[in-house]
Amino acid sequence: MPVIGITLGDAAGIGPEIVDAALRSGKLDGGFEYRVIGEKADARPGDPTTETARAAGAALEESARLALAGEIAAVVTGPIHKARMQAEGFAFPGQTEFFAARTGVRDFAMCLTGGALTVALVTAHIPLRAVAENLHAGEIVRVGRLLAAFLARRLGRAPRIAVAGLNPHAGESGALGQEEITLIAPAVTLLGAPEFSGPFSPDTVFHRAVAGEFDGVLCMYHDQGLIPLKLHAFDSGVNVTLGLPFPRTSPDHGTAFELAGKGTARPDSMIAAIRLAAELARSR
Repeated sequence: MPVIGITLGDAAGIGPEIVDAALRSGKLDGGFEYRVIGEKADARPGDPTTETARAAGAALEESARLALAGEIAAVVTGPIHKARMQAEGFAFPGQTEFFAARTGVRDFAMCLTGGALTVALVTAHIPLRAVAENLHAGEIVRVGRLLAAFLARRLGRAPRIAVAGLNPHAGESGALGQEEITLIAPAVTLLGAPEFSGPFSPDTVFHRAVAGEFDGVLCMYHDQGLIPLKLHAFDSGVNVTLGLPFPRTSPDHGTAFELAGKGTARPDSMIAAIRLAAELARSR
């Protein structure tokens, strides 16, 4: 059977226990085998160390190697402590950028899905003050096309995608910002109707998507998409890297060191991440 690789993340966090709970849940696709990648070593719950950070990095490297070699059909990654790993030489803002670099992919994007909401991010791991200067019509089009392909693959039809504005009230005809006029609206035109529409006011578009009017929302920056996603589907949200040559997913939460070892961490998001990885691997 095809194999899905699952990394533990930082073993001092909740990664090992939610992976174990997911594998014992009886809710995973029986058409796959599941291989845990990484070592718990001498990790103590709630006590991250240099060793746990290095082990998390080594597991990522091994998962990328196995996926590129065709030995595993998909990768599911446990949560890591990015700052501690960066102190040990991890040269990436996050796992999304790591996998893009290891696969040599430049056309990639961060997407999150859970419940009735799917969002993709035009800009991701950059400071909020840098969003406007890094927003370009070409990037909006590029990420929009990746999101459309992902949704079409899952839905089996052309998706309906709303494009969020950057400014309050989508700029209010220029009174609150020009980006909607100069960047976002031209990009929506290039992406094309009826699949894409907008830009819409960010304070209402996610409600409309959850109500079923749209299949996905193209967001201009990280928290614009993640705040509604986590509010709507905190325990079942999944992070997906679009554009890779293999499926890569992860639970949409962090290491939760404060919960590690207490038996209270919920595995729902990890289960959802593994199930989505299997769905994507099967559809390939």
